[in-house]
Amino acid sequence: MRNLGKVLLVLTLVLQVMRADGVEATVSSTEVVSGNAVELRIKAIGDDAEFPDIQKIDGHKVIGTNSGSSSSYSYINGKMKSEHATTKTFTFIPDQNVTIPSYEVKIDGKKYNTQPIEIKIVKSSASLGQNGDMFSLQMRANKTKVMVGESLMVTVYFALKNSVRLSQDIQYTPPSFPGFTVTDVGDQNAYIKGNYQVQEVRYLLTPQAEGNFTVSPAYAKVGVADRGRRDIFGMTFGTKWKQTASNTLQIEVLPQAQESDLVGDFTIDTTIDAQEVKANKPVNLTVKIEGKGNLESFEFPKYEIAGVTVYSDEAKVETKVIDGELYSNYSKSFAFIAEEDFRIPTRSFSMLRPKDKQLKELAVNAYDITIKKSSAASSSSAKPHTNGVVQTKISQPVQTKEVVVEKEVEVKSVAWWMLAAAFALGMLFMSTLKWLPLVIRRTESPYNESEALKILYGHMSEDAKIEEMVRKLYARKNGDTSVQIDKKILKEMVDRVKQS
Repeated sequence: MRNLGKVLLVLTLVLQVMRADGVEATVSSTEVVSGNAVELRIKAIGDDAEFPDIQKIDGHKVIGTNSGSSSSYSYINGKMKSEHATTKTFTFIPDQNVTIPSYEVKIDGKKYNTQPIEIKIVKSSASLGQNGDMFSLQMRANKTKVMVGESLMVTVYFALKNSVRLSQDIQYTPPSFPGFTVTDVGDQNAYIKGNYQVQEVRYLLTPQAEGNFTVSPAYAKVGVADRGRRDIFGMTFGTKWKQTASNTLQIEVLPQAQESDLVGDFTIDTTIDAQEVKANKPVNLTVKIEGKGNLESFEFPKYEIAGVTVYSDEAKVETKVIDGELYSNYSKSFAFIAEEDFRIPTRSFSMLRPKDKQLKELAVNAYDITIKKSSAASSSSAKPHTNGVVQTKISQPVQTKEVVVEKEVEVKSVAWWMLAAAFALGMLFMSTLKWLPLVIRRTESPYNESEALKILYGHMSEDAKIEEMVRKLYARKNGDTSVQIDKKILKEMVDRVKQS
């Protein structure tokens, strides 16, 4: 053990002696296309490194920073060498030639300076997948100037050379979209182009306010086998990470030429199943809007009609992309229940077409609904009746004479065992009363009224009792607390409908 301690002490001294502090600055590329990101990496070798606070690089704002550290040991020519490195990365977007200045870094109390680096801006002449890189990221938009509420499509293209063999999953960081709402557009495209595998990641953006906005770059880290590290069998092990960033995008958002409820090119269609129904029977109205544009955030105006219970489902919105343009389908249904004639009022909203800046109106027509009176109801209002049978003559009450009879009660002695049995029965009865509330609570309906309403609504025409229950549930849903609902009956009714 003593010898082992001496060996470790000598090894520690060797590691300290052979360590060489220093600093180095590198960039991802010295020639970049305007609008593409550049990464400045400052690597400090030593135990304790203090980096400068860099907010701008030659007048260009730093849009992202990250840091990491690593330690390595090597045995060269009979000597052990150790290296502890801390790397800090600064990302910026140059739009003209840049000179990265010299930066001072303190390592273990000593000052070190990096060398200046020249960055040249060049024009893009190579298409996706022809720049010879292992992988690349590019970001494009189908429109860079839109109105508030007008959608655009942003696509990130990730290209990876076919010959690259990955040792880890790709780490992808999406761009950020300040000032926009982002909609999922479903499946992404993947295909082969030349010597590259291309993966498209698409984002549908809808601006919420006017102004000039910058879409920050997307980032990708690719892990490949580190061929410089091999095990005792000559097999490579470990992963070497390589990172790249996409370009940024500048989006100009203009104010709407005219205020409107929708921006796009839509048509509207409505259907109603009946305009004459029996009392308390539902009238179903369906509204469908479809066309080019985004309907994700659209809210159809409510119906509020005196004496009419109105129920509506959640709007269903489907979106799809055709030739880089967004198309939406919107559907919403309403049910109206009443005892007297009523009118469904018109509903309208404005639509601004981006193509010609024209303002149009989309409208849902008004409908007059007639409630049919049943013959039984009309006859009952004309003549008095009892239990559904019409009375033609009411008999006079017969006078009765009350006779009081006194009853003699004979009292006999009670055996002791009868008293004991009565006491035991009384205790049993009290115990039953104690647990009765718990039994009653167990039989309460497990369905809340909203769930029960959805289940029973489609079976109203099958049973008058179901129709009556739906009517009560509608009233409760609209705030009428005077309506009482038997939970046990509701549970039995829902269970029966679910089993049918």
